[in-house]
Amino acid sequence: MPKKTLKQLAPSPATLRKIRSLHIMGDWLYQPNLWHVNRYSASMAFFVGLFVAFMPIPGQMILAAFMAVRLRCNLPLSVGLVWITNPLTMPAIFYLAYRVGAMIIDIPLQVVEFELSWQWLSHSLVSIWQPFLLGCLICGLFFGSLGYFVISMMWRWRVSVHWRERKQRRAARRAGEHTL
Repeated sequence: MPKKTLKQLAPSPATLRKIRSLHIMGDWLYQPNLWHVNRYSASMAFFVGLFVAFMPIPGQMILAAFMAVRLRCNLPLSVGLVWITNPLTMPAIFYLAYRVGAMIIDIPLQVVEFELSWQWLSHSLVSIWQPFLLGCLICGLFFGSLGYFVISMMWRWRVSVHWRERKQRRAARRAGEHTL
């Protein structure tokens, strides 16, 4: 994503300071590094957001915010990326994680019909929790790392394109000066 687009989408620290309910969090929320968009902050934010998105825990946004603060990466990007796992995508993502974990542990896949109830949690989840959590960890690390490297490479590529264009403009300007 281009830097200008990210800056337009994210609220500024000045805008956040106007929100009274955020004052209870103190001044750490307004650190400029958490809102700055550069190669490291964007790449690491993708790692944090994608990693936490694969964690099957409540409060993913809080964990992503905590990790963003600790790793000094872009806070809104980290928190926003956890919404990759939303009620529509969560079953497919967590099934993929379960399959990956089962493949690594080398256990046969069980046919599990999901039902949001205490009975299902106490009976079905008990039998699949090990491959499920291992798969979530591995998928989180894999996709987080993939996001980090893809964003980092795209950033480097985009900077090199800008440098090349700038060099060409300078050369064209010099050529125009010499012809006069």
